[in-house]
Amino acid sequence: MGKRGSGGRAAVLGLSKRQKKHLKEFGEEHPFYDKVSGRPEATQICELSDNSDKSSAESDSEIEVEPVPVYHKLLATLKTSPESESEDEEDESESEEAGESEIELGSEGSQEPEEADGGEEDKDEDDGVDASCDLSHGAIEEFTDVKHESEFSLETNFMEEESGDCDADKKESNSSQAFSQDPFKQHMDKELEEKEVEKMSTLSKTSSQIKWPRLGQLTFSSTLEKHTTLKPDKEFDVKQLHLHKPLESTWPKVNKQFLSPTTKPSDPSFTPLQRELFSIMNAYKDLFYPERKALTNGEEIRHAYCLHALNHVLKANAQVLSNNAKKRDQKPGTDSDDYRDQGLTRPKVLMIVPFRECALRIVHILISLLEVNDKRKIDVSNKKRFKGEFGFDPEEKPPNLKRPEDYEAVFAGNIDDHFRIGVAILQKSMRLYAPFYSSDIIIASPLGMRTVIGAEGEKKRDFDFLSSIEMLIIDQADIYLMQNWEHVLHLMKHINLLPLDSHGVDFSRVRMLSLNNWSKYYRQTLLFSALQDPQINSIFNKHCFNYTGQVAVRNVPLIGSISRVVVQLPHVFRRIEAENLTSVIDTRFQFFIDKVLPEYRDAIMSHTLIYVPSYFDYVRLRNYFKKEDLNFAHICEYTKKGGICRARRFFLNGDKQFLLLTERFHFYKRYTIKGIRNLIFYELPTYSHFYSEICNMMKATDSGVDATWTCTVLYSKYDAQKLAAVVGIDRTAQMLQSKKNVHLFVTGENE
Repeated sequence: MGKRGSGGRAAVLGLSKRQKKHLKEFGEEHPFYDKVSGRPEATQICELSDNSDKSSAESDSEIEVEPVPVYHKLLATLKTSPESESEDEEDESESEEAGESEIELGSEGSQEPEEADGGEEDKDEDDGVDASCDLSHGAIEEFTDVKHESEFSLETNFMEEESGDCDADKKESNSSQAFSQDPFKQHMDKELEEKEVEKMSTLSKTSSQIKWPRLGQLTFSSTLEKHTTLKPDKEFDVKQLHLHKPLESTWPKVNKQFLSPTTKPSDPSFTPLQRELFSIMNAYKDLFYPERKALTNGEEIRHAYCLHALNHVLKANAQVLSNNAKKRDQKPGTDSDDYRDQGLTRPKVLMIVPFRECALRIVHILISLLEVNDKRKIDVSNKKRFKGEFGFDPEEKPPNLKRPEDYEAVFAGNIDDHFRIGVAILQKSMRLYAPFYSSDIIIASPLGMRTVIGAEGEKKRDFDFLSSIEMLIIDQADIYLMQNWEHVLHLMKHINLLPLDSHGVDFSRVRMLSLNNWSKYYRQTLLFSALQDPQINSIFNKHCFNYTGQVAVRNVPLIGSISRVVVQLPHVFRRIEAENLTSVIDTRFQFFIDKVLPEYRDAIMSHTLIYVPSYFDYVRLRNYFKKEDLNFAHICEYTKKGGICRARRFFLNGDKQFLLLTERFHFYKRYTIKGIRNLIFYELPTYSHFYSEICNMMKATDSGVDATWTCTVLYSKYDAQKLAAVVGIDRTAQMLQSKKNVHLFVTGENE
């Protein structure tokens, strides 16, 4: 007792309020504060309401990177309401005033509230702990940003802080009639039953067709019986679309560049194409539009889906911020299940685009849609860095480079295809390079996503941020066929999966659809392409499960690209009979080496260009030509500049009889190959206009022996879409019914 009593006063002065309270009530200190022998450092006290996990005396260099348990991450997101904090302070002050006659606090008592509450430095250090935790899991820098985390966090913001017209927003949110008509609320608040989910996963879809004025032939498909076909709105007002309030005023200004002077006053903000596309988007149906052209309607479509994506994000965030205010104002201890407004992770929209220039234009559109007027500019963080990494210096482009107009439109600006960027959006501010788990929109290329997702067995991989994607936009899908389609398939396999970690989510706010792992049935997929291709169709048919159904534009080409061939050239279409789709590759190769190639081995059939769309077929043919010791040159997308120049020169001079050319090389370079007299399309080109481009290269030949020009095309019944794009739908039907070779002759621009 004597030893315990000595120095007791000094020990009491070093206690906090809660320690003194526990000492007064129980006559001894709490066991948690006992010093343990063998540990020279004092035990760290974790006060959840204080948001402080370590002492400010520690330096960043001395902190070891240690993983934080999932449970502690979840607890760290919980915030104590102001009422509970005030009640704790009142209890502590009452206990001190009532029964501390024998304990004199002295001057230390005035400093204790700072110890309990913690300063701003402690909060910054707490963010640093979270950052080191993320890095310890092998995440890359895009997953962490300590500096701006609290500023853009939805959990710590409220509606009145974000929007100046809070009362108007609350009135709108309390209007059940407005909510019942809002497509966003109708789609996200719909609670599916297990029978409906089972039906969508087992039964086939029923489809119906309808023709719209601008989009043309549409195919509506759905599994659920309660399927309603949309009707095109000839005229609609912006207010009828239930856009978020700022967008109603900014959209007409941003979209003004696409409107013609003859636009009706009753419809001042949408072009006819945008009106029909947005009516499908706003109904939250999946959409496949295969007629996106970079030269004509590309930017028009980009503005439409940016409006829809931003409208979705602003509504979702406004709902969270509004519920934050309601939860803050409710009485302590009141549990409610009415605030389920989030997913398991924050990212809601994923935009897949091929080049950095596309991401740059999307961000500019989003900024312009958020800026109501010139006086009210939004705060965009990391804007300078973004322009430096995603911008393009026009002086870097070679001045003598002349390419077709569609090439210039596709490859404008920065064409780097490895990027990803997170964007966090609040009404008055936008945060570029936001951590993925703090982002609302993720803009990335397929390659950029693949390097983050990784492959099975890799240590540094993460795809939890894709778990709650509510809107997937894949723009210019045809270009990914020229890049690497496997990256797109890999992405689709990892989207809307249950996350492996909690990532600090408040499960009381998570929607039941996410907890039930039904997110894929609510995800809207918007797919835009310049052509119809079986691989793109497969993505739309096999990876889109939206319960509201799918809408696909299915227009058939009446006139093929063969009509744009300007040289007099006989075209011979030779049909390949394959048993099934998987055997087409081998059947085509065998048909080529047995039936086609022997006809071109003679010296009189020199200057033969073989156009090969698939790189794998190109490698197979190259190896066969080497084995047979044929006189040939070859050019692919991986050929160096010197090899390209030599191959073109040898082919022009006749030193090489054959020239193997890949489609991807033509897509990325668009060189004119001179000296072509005989042309073989090993397979129909992916882009129909490539057919006329390759054929028209023959007019660059100055030999004047056009009478000996030939063109041979190999096709099968599985190439119906590509064949229709080249020769037209009517002639395609005849060619597929007949098993004979078809001979066509094109004179000038008339078929």
